[in-house]
Amino acid sequence: MGENRTDRPAIPSLSGRPWWAANEGLAFVLELVAIGCLCRWGFTAGDGLALRLLLGIGLPAAAIALWGAFAAPRARVRLPLAGVLAVKAVVLGGGALAVYGLGRPVVAVALAAVMVANTALAETFRRSPAA
Repeated sequence: MGENRTDRPAIPSLSGRPWWAANEGLAFVLELVAIGCLCRWGFTAGDGLALRLLLGIGLPAAAIALWGAFAAPRARVRLPLAGVLAVKAVVLGGGALAVYGLGRPVVAVALAAVMVANTALAETFRRSPAA
C-alpha cells in the first residue's frame, strides 16, 4: 500500500560523519543566501515602490514555498532526484542570477560554483551508506 512517511527518516543521521554534517550546514547557509539575494535584487529591480515590494517580498516567498514543497528534506511532495535538482537549480540559480543582476558577476560565478559543488556533494552523501 502507500508508504508511511514515518517509515524512513527524511534526514539521515549526521553523527560520525563530520564532512557530511559540515556540507549539510553549508547547504542550509547557501539556501538562506539565495533567498537573501533574491530579496535584495527584488527590492532594487523595477520602477515604483509597489513593484519593488512585490519583487522583494514575493520572489523570496515563492522560492521558499517552492523549496519547502519539493526540495526540503521533509518536503510535502517527494520528487525523483531530477525533480529535486531542478527545483534546487531554480532557487539556488536564481540567487546567483540575482547577484549577477546586482552588478557582481564575479561573485555570482563564484557563488554558483560553490552551490553546484555543495549540491553535488550533498546528493552524493545522501545516497551513500554511512561508514
